[in-house]
Amino acid sequence: MKVAICDDDKNDISRLTKLLEQYDAEKHIGFTIGEYESGAKLLNSLRDGDEADIVFLDINMDDMDGLTVAKHIREKMEDVPIVLVTAYMNYALDGYKVKASRFLIKDDLDNTFVECMDHICGELLRKSKDIMLSCVEGEVRLKASDIILIETSGHKSIIRLSDQTYQIYEKLETLEEKLKGFGFLRAHKSFIVNMGHIRSINSYVMILNDGRQIPVPKARYKQVRQEYALFVGKEL
Repeated sequence: MKVAICDDDKNDISRLTKLLEQYDAEKHIGFTIGEYESGAKLLNSLRDGDEADIVFLDINMDDMDGLTVAKHIREKMEDVPIVLVTAYMNYALDGYKVKASRFLIKDDLDNTFVECMDHICGELLRKSKDIMLSCVEGEVRLKASDIILIETSGHKSIIRLSDQTYQIYEKLETLEEKLKGFGFLRAHKSFIVNMGHIRSINSYVMILNDGRQIPVPKARYKQVRQEYALFVGKEL
């Protein structure tokens, strides 16, 4: 994930870079950080083809203020999260005009930075169809499409991919909520299944592409077939 920091104060750039590195060390997202000491340098870099998944902009810069830079970025990059960083909280209306994701006050970064990044990274992962899970093995970032199913096993849930498994201390109900919108189906009280990996559903049995068979309770059978039919876009 590429992060751009634009600030005409080298100390403020160093502080944000350090906070990003600390966050990355804990969350294992994989940041590439670009540092820019003026708005012009950042805009030239973007025009030359460099990319940014998140942009931190100081509002009060001498050559070109952060709001002006943000307007130019929005002309080419409508959805990139822009975090406006300032010493004064009096730009709320202007921030709204450039669709700023967050305001951060420089004197309060230690208290607000992690929550800000949790929100932005969560939104980016959701849009990219990736999901971050706190597994026994550590923080794991998975493509939702790679997950075949999740099943209960004692006090843990087992996340099964084609060539790997992960364990997580979360109930299926919690995981079901997290996976909403990613194409998953609660087939059984003990199974959440990725509908993209289903071959067929017949006679109260769900057959997956790898040949695995999942029982579908009679009480849930009609609903399961209806949800899958909506997913594939045709009647079963």
